[in-house]
Order: sequence, then C-alpha cells, then structure tokens
Amino acid sequence: MKVSIRDRLEAVGAPAWDGLVAASRLRSPFLSWTWQWEWSRTFADGRRLEIRCVEDGRGNLVALLPLYESAPGSLQIIGGADVSDYLDLIAVQGREEEAWMALLQSRTAEQVEWALHAVPEISPTVSALPPLAAACGLEVSSAVEERCPVLALPSSWESYLARLSGKHRHELQRKMRRLERDAPDAHASSVSAPADIEARIGDFLALHRSSRVGKARFMDDRMERFFRRALWAFAERGAARLWFLDTASGPIATFVTIEWDGTVGLYNSGFAPERAALSPGVVLLAQVIRDAIARGRAKFDFLRGEERYKFEFEPVAEAVYQVRIR
Repeated sequence: MKVSIRDRLEAVGAPAWDGLVAASRLRSPFLSWTWQWEWSRTFADGRRLEIRCVEDGRGNLVALLPLYESAPGSLQIIGGADVSDYLDLIAVQGREEEAWMALLQSRTAEQVEWALHAVPEISPTVSALPPLAAACGLEVSSAVEERCPVLALPSSWESYLARLSGKHRHELQRKMRRLERDAPDAHASSVSAPADIEARIGDFLALHRSSRVGKARFMDDRMERFFRRALWAFAERGAARLWFLDTASGPIATFVTIEWDGTVGLYNSGFAPERAALSPGVVLLAQVIRDAIARGRAKFDFLRGEERYKFEFEPVAEAVYQVRIR
C-alpha cells in the first residue's frame, strides 16, 4: 500500500472520489465530492488541506482520508460536525483495515492528532482501529458523540401505522385531524428540481430562522451560502427535496431531505412558532415519511439529534462516534 498526500480535492477529482464513495460501506452523501467541496470552500477559511490517499500495488485508489488543519498540531476530517451527519474514512468495502494500517504506518513519526467526527457505530473505524493503532504505537480514543434515530420502512403507510404503539398512533392521528379541522387549507407540497428549490429556499430559510433563537444564529450568511450551493448541487443529482406545509397565508412548516442508497434523511427543519399549537412539523413529517414509503424507500433517517418529536415515530437510535488518533 502506498500513501500520498494531496492539498486540494481537485487533485483527486470528482469521478475518482465519488467512485470510491460508491464502493464504500457507508456511501454517505456527506462524504461525496459535492458536499466535501462545498464545505471546504465555505468553511475551511484557507486552512491547509491534507487529502490522504491510499493506493494498492496496482495503483488503484483504495481509500481517502480528507483532513484539514483545524489548529496547530490537529487535523480534523473535512465536513465539520456541525453540518455533516455521517463522516468516516472513505474506503473500498472490505479493505478498511488494510487502508487504516497503511495510514497509521505512514504517520507514526508525526506529532499531530487526527480527529474524526460523526463516525457510525458499525464502522471498522470504531471497532477495528484501536488495536491497529496500538500495533503502531499510537493511541485511539472514541466516545459517543450523538445518536441518529433511524426508521426501517415497511411496504405501506397502513402497515407502519399498525406497528406503532397505541399511544403514538393515537397522538399522530389526533394531530392530523386537528390540523385538518383548524387549518383545512393546509396541504403538504415538495420541490426537487434545482430551479424550484432555488425559488422556494427563501421560504425554508425564513421558517428555519424563526423557529428558535439558536437556529437564527446557526443560519448566518455563510451558512446560507453553503445551504444554497449544496442543495442546488444535490438537487441536480436528484438527491435533495424541500418540503412545506403550505396554507393560504404562507408555509407554516418545512423540511430539507437528502436521499441516498434507498434512504431518506431528514436534514433540517423550520416552523412558524405562532402556529405551534397545530403541531405543523409533526403533521408534515408524517407526510414526508408516508411519501418515502410510497416511493419504496427502505429507511428513513432522522439524522443526528435526539429531539423528542422524532421519537413519536418510534425509530431506533444509532450512535455516531468521535474518534481521535494520537
């Protein structure tokens, strides 16, 4: 195995990068060329990039570890834990351990820490990396960083409702009936074409910022630029959708979803606080899940965060880890 370092994503190239993601175990959209490129040009602030490339003896690309210098003596995985939900070493499935060994052996003399965020608990980075690092005289620490509630989808909406506990099924149906009674003009809509997303992203941003103070601080001008660019690029690949609960007076709830590998991911949200009594977010979310089932998707991923409303739909929480190599 040969390890080399590139200082630009372009030195690897989108076709090779996305081809490796497609061959990996995770196939995360947050590891795609588009996401990593948009994140780097928006948030890296000119800091040094280190794209560690692993090739086998025939010159085939086996793995990529995209890092940036977050502080002197510290390299972090590109993507940032604040906006990316699943990150990891990008490696051909089944070759993760040999790729990690090559990377570890190449860096034993470096006095620098590597920090990875949002690594799924099923990844070999969590289970296999510690003994590999110990063999190289390095130390690995890992800790649960957050959890992602995930819902395995059945073949029909009726089947999904039937498997809910009586309490949650009753509450969901009660909220749907209340919205129908008190806001009879409310209806769910979605857009997925790039031009349509561009036309309605202002509605999403307004609802997102109005939801609570923390979201208004999060969605600053730089974050808005990132959202606009990344969603446009994903929409061009058929992988992004904006959802709204529309009324005659304007939308009262909204979601951004990202799709990959038979999965619909709930990336971000917003709602009108003055209409909170109608539970517009929960009602719209039910429609988003129902649509995912109707389109034959296998999984609905609520992504990072254990907010209470997510568990009204009875998902199973899966951990993601922070992993540090010293």
